[in-house]
Amino acid sequence: MVLSRSPSPEFSPLAIGEDLTPLPVYKAASTTSVNFSNLLEPALQLHEDLKSGCGGQLWPAGMVLAQHMLRYHKSSLKDARILELGAGGGLVGLGVAIGCQVDHPIYITDQENMLPLMIQNIKLNGLESRVVPAVLNWGDPLPLEVVEQKPNVILAADCVYFEPAFPLLIATLEELFGLCEDAVVYFCFKKRRKADMHFMKNARKKFLVEEIEDIDRPTFSREALFLYTFKRKP
Repeated sequence: MVLSRSPSPEFSPLAIGEDLTPLPVYKAASTTSVNFSNLLEPALQLHEDLKSGCGGQLWPAGMVLAQHMLRYHKSSLKDARILELGAGGGLVGLGVAIGCQVDHPIYITDQENMLPLMIQNIKLNGLESRVVPAVLNWGDPLPLEVVEQKPNVILAADCVYFEPAFPLLIATLEELFGLCEDAVVYFCFKKRRKADMHFMKNARKKFLVEEIEDIDRPTFSREALFLYTFKRKP
């Protein structure tokens, strides 16, 4: 996958060269101002650094999911208990924290190696009182703070990447639905290989999966980006 980005603060998730390879273009550590197509004011300051893993850079599915939440859920998340899975540097969760009306702290989670970058981006945007970073390894027992939070809105962007982790992600989603049966997962990913669709096939066996309507859907779908909700099956 190749990301082509303008040097201006604006970033379009649609400016993506399509070659369906799994490797990103590795960039030097830098801080980017992101306003999600003018949906966010003030803009999010996102530090990108790949020294801790590929989650340390901005990925297109995160842009699509964040823009969807800002466009369609700006005022509907006031009472939501929000958790982000595979947050990387925190793009989606931090964007929601700045741009949406949310009363409860947002938990952004990833593996331990990503924790310093999440903390850095929280501080960079002055969100210490509104966003909580945490370590959550898919397939492991959920952290106590997540169990106590009982999240009912779960954000997941570009979590379909490493095939051996697919069953672990499914297991974690099942455990989260066990905490809150009415939870909704907003799930965006980029199809890079056939195995990615096997993940979706298994997800449909476990969950009620629905594709989300979005004004940009005709465009981002051409770049093999897909946006869904997952809910617990009746």
